[in-house]
Amino acid sequence: MSPAKTVRKPKQPSIAEFEVKIGPPKLTRFEKARIVGARSLQLAMGAPAFISIEGAYRGPIQTAMLEMEEDALPISIRRSLPNGITQDIPIKALVK
Repeated sequence: MSPAKTVRKPKQPSIAEFEVKIGPPKLTRFEKARIVGARSLQLAMGAPAFISIEGAYRGPIQTAMLEMEEDALPISIRRSLPNGITQDIPIKALVK
């Protein structure tokens, strides 16, 4: 038997080292609306929140907006150019 080979994934740069090569260096209003809409739908369907919700009940849209403001969402934005080049950008690198 031959020894098992380990496959290493390429190292992801940290958020401080991350460079946005495609588009503006912040979330656009369209990306923000898409993230809040998708996350609020998940919350409305029963997904657990990534932040603690104490006190008065907040609706799914307000909860999704709070999650985004607190950088609690593990979501990446995929930006692409017409020539086919794409870049996956974590929203922690865009929300400042």
